[in-house]
Amino acid sequence: MAKLLTLVTLAGLAAPVLAQSQSSAAQATHRRLHFTPPAEWATRPTTSMMRVAQFALPKADGDPEDAELVVYYFGGTGGTVQANIDRWLGQMAQPDGLPTRQVATITERRVNALSMTLVDASGTLVAEVSPGSTERFNKPGFRLRAVVVETPNGPYFVRVVGPAATVARWSARIDEFLGSIRFGS
Repeated sequence: MAKLLTLVTLAGLAAPVLAQSQSSAAQATHRRLHFTPPAEWATRPTTSMMRVAQFALPKADGDPEDAELVVYYFGGTGGTVQANIDRWLGQMAQPDGLPTRQVATITERRVNALSMTLVDASGTLVAEVSPGSTERFNKPGFRLRAVVVETPNGPYFVRVVGPAATVARWSARIDEFLGSIRFGS
């Protein structure tokens, strides 16, 4: 039996619940956003109400830790596409001091009638340890892939971060996950 991730609404807030299903593919839904995570990814409890879903992507041989994929929803807000791109690029530093924007890849695409803006950057992870914290990570050899998904209910955000080899290992599956995102009833 495959794990089925469903989200139940409690007082207007989404909370993940694991259930067993006869389905061969796990699927998840948040309000009207649907996506299918690969079976190899471990579903993790969300650590805040803004996190719709959270997954651990098992580490590649030789990497110190798993990568993490989080789907965020801020109630239809969350800043402009450009503001999010700028924030994500600021979470990665380059060893040679170049601005991350000069080495990052930023693309746009449509998936299931949804506009997506994708950011892909490698370097040293220097993001805040927690929102608003003055403490920052210092993790060289990391890669960040992040996406703004524009929906009729406002933007959703997908952020993958982890050791570069681990993110590369799961790159095709991340693309499949993004390709599974759809909006509707």
